[in-house]
Formats: sequence, structure tokens, C-alpha cells
Amino acid sequence: MPVPFVDLSSQLQALDQPLRAAIDRVLDSCAFAGGPEVEAFEIAFAEFCETRFCIGVGSGTGALELLLRAADIGPGDEVILPVNTFVADAEAVLFTGATPVFVDIDEDTALIDPDAVAAAVTGQTAAILPVHLYGQTVAMSSLQSLAAAKGLMLIEDACQAHGARRENRRAGSLGDAAAFSFYPSKNLGALGDAGCVTTNDRALAERLRMLRDHGSRERYVHELLGRTDRMDGIQAAVLGVKLTHLDDWNSRRRDLAAHYLRELSAVDGVRCLKEQDGGEHVFHLFVVRLAERDRVRQALYDIGVETGVHYPLPLHIQPCCAHLGYSEGEFPVAEKLASEILSLPMFPELLPGQVDEVVDGLRSLV
Repeated sequence: MPVPFVDLSSQLQALDQPLRAAIDRVLDSCAFAGGPEVEAFEIAFAEFCETRFCIGVGSGTGALELLLRAADIGPGDEVILPVNTFVADAEAVLFTGATPVFVDIDEDTALIDPDAVAAAVTGQTAAILPVHLYGQTVAMSSLQSLAAAKGLMLIEDACQAHGARRENRRAGSLGDAAAFSFYPSKNLGALGDAGCVTTNDRALAERLRMLRDHGSRERYVHELLGRTDRMDGIQAAVLGVKLTHLDDWNSRRRDLAAHYLRELSAVDGVRCLKEQDGGEHVFHLFVVRLAERDRVRQALYDIGVETGVHYPLPLHIQPCCAHLGYSEGEFPVAEKLASEILSLPMFPELLPGQVDEVVDGLRSLV
């Protein structure tokens, strides 16, 4: 049985009627950029994340950049972030004129190493940007203490962690503010690009609303140099429908992950990343480590099992970051994992029999 890496069609078919009704509401209102559907989703998602404010924007990358700009982070500032993450984190920092400072990761979880963060703080550090990678929140307590002691902004990249928890608090409520992506394949995905920022800081929220709309709170009066980065009304309407199902979908992901863990425990040569105590992983991705990753990945593809790699090239050796002066060998844990990690199929509609197909394939190949 073929096993896709992600299957969006099954979810869309199950929600066909409510999604069409939501889109029709926007078509009838002609509120395509911002508008009541965006406002309704912002209220609902802020409540979901247990924060006071949610500001809808055009993408997760836009959320990161606008958040940094709203916090007045720019030239002369440094932002500490993990070297194992999507390039958008580095892009957002660089677009503000600030300097990304990369640190290594924890080998068991592939999340940012808090000790490495503490060692990287300098007089120019303005913010710490931990990434809740693969659906698991970073253990934030030490970073919260460090940020408070040093007067640093603590910004969550929660783009892969919709609904995840740490010590009974939702991702998005663990720092000063958080950025989310609603790219279609996320745990909560739109029908195109969309994103948001969550925060409890009223002044920051107001500044973000201005920045996403040409720096304006009154039409044709532009207090700040902003840009067009509003959330579309259609995307907000779709996200509002899907949000009511997110907890159930995340529970299903956890059940599938438990199935993987049970079956893979008997497969020599396959190591699963660790789920930390005190949190609730929502398994945006299910990631394993194995030798000869590329050979195994190709062989799985040949038998109909699609996989991914998140991420094959750490940020410090990405061509777009070459000017930062890093070199291979500086972040040995991230570089080691980059050659071993493999993301297995994971989406709420995945069938137990498909999980077994993936495990059987790994068992025969490793």
C-alpha cells in the first residue's frame, strides 16, 4: 500500500461542506484582505493559545520578521537561534538588519541547547528565538530565567507546534510573543500561506497591527514604515473551521506516534527522538535517526513510502548565510543529526496499516 508523506486531500474531503460555507461567507462579504473573518479567527486562536492577543498576517516568515521589527530589533542587535531549523528564522533576523547568532542543539531532542544559548549571550544580544521543532516545545524555564535576568526578548517560533503544551501552558504563551505559520501541511493549515503572532503585550500587538498594514491605524495616516502583510479573509475563514478540530487531530497524531514508537522499539538501527517530560508533543513530524539515511530513504521511496528530511543542511552552512562567517564543524551535534534524521509519514488521517507498512519497510532495510 503506498504511503504518502502528507495527505491533505482526506482532511479537505471530510470538511468539504463547512469549508465551502466559510469561503462563501467571504465571497458574499467581499472582505478579502482582513475583515470580520480575520478578526473572528484572531479572537478564537488567542483563546486557544491562552493569550490576550493574536495578530493575523500573511505567512509564518512575515510573523517572525514583523515581530522582530515590532520589538525594535535591528542593526547592531544579535538574536540567538538554533542552527537546526528552517531558513525562515535566519531570514527574518537578517531582514531586520540584526545578526543571527547560531547555537547547537540537544542530541536527544534536536531542540535548542539552553546551555549553548547562555554561553552565546553578549552585550549585543537583544532576543532569544527558540524553535518548538517537530511539534515539541522547548523546555523554556531556563530560557525564561535567562531572558528575564539579561533583559532579553524571548520569542517563540511555534510554527510547528500548534496546540503543543509545556507544563500545562500552550505553545504561543511561553515567551513574550510567538510566531505561527499556517502553511497547508501544518497541524493547523490554511489553503495557502498565512501566519500570526500571539502575545499578551497590548503595545506590541498594536504595533504589529500597524506594521502589517503600511504602518497605519488610520487610513492614509502612516505612523510607521510598514508593509502589506495582512491575513486573507478566505484563509481566516478556513482556519476558523479547522481550529475546532485541532485538538482531535493532535490527539490522533499522538496515537500514531505511540504506534510508531511501539513498533520501532524492536527495530535495531532506528532511534526515535526523545519526548521530554513536562510537555505534550503534537508530532507535526515524526523524526527518527538512522545510519545510511539517504540509501534507506531512496529504498523506502522505491516501495511506495514517502519521507522527508528536516533539515539536511544546518543554517550555518546554508549559502545565504555564508557571509556570517561560520564554517563546517562548528556545530557538531546539528551536523551529525543532519546526516541521520528522517521524517516518516505523519498526518491525522494516516492509517495504522500504513504505519505498519513504514515500519516493515524500515525493518527490511536497516
